[in-house]
Amino acid sequence: MTRILVVDDEEDLREILRFNLEAEGFEVETAASAEEALSTFLLSPLTFHLILLDVMMDRMSGFEMARQLRARSDNTPIIFLTARDTHDDQLQGFGVGADDYITKPFSFDTVLARVKAVLRRSRSIPEATDSPEIPENLTKREHLILDLFRQHPGKFFTREEILAAVWPGDTLVGERSVDVHIARLRKKLGAEGQRIVNKTGFGYGLV
Repeated sequence: MTRILVVDDEEDLREILRFNLEAEGFEVETAASAEEALSTFLLSPLTFHLILLDVMMDRMSGFEMARQLRARSDNTPIIFLTARDTHDDQLQGFGVGADDYITKPFSFDTVLARVKAVLRRSRSIPEATDSPEIPENLTKREHLILDLFRQHPGKFFTREEILAAVWPGDTLVGERSVDVHIARLRKKLGAEGQRIVNKTGFGYGLV
């Protein structure tokens, strides 16, 4: 059975999501904070297939929780549920490893459709073990770009999303830098570099 972890500091919202997701056939666990969620996620013998994650919580934010999971090379799909609805907020969310981003208020129908879409994508892409090996001569930025792609095989990132993930807060770096670094990365990967593709209208990704 597909198991979902719902993380939100609003009890009513947690229970509404639990009730409706369970009615759709999912198994649901909940956590009231990012700290509780990390403990549940890392220490529980259960396997989670998706995380619905609030952003603005006391102490640790959802963004920080996502960073910590991705730093552990954990690729469990994450959908952020948040009232932070600016373009920069969404870029930050995708930059820390989100698979989707839903702004509050939302309908459950929207959440359900996004959950099913993300689960379909996560089950149709290759496992991380099929990812290219990391050459020893990569620069820090090249390494970060490759890590971003390896964590999300089959997903395409715009230049803006790559900038937000690899050069956070650096307003002096332009989109041309993304193209240059990816060109160098492809060259260092050799034949495997052909798997990093630029899909018109979507961006760069690992196939």
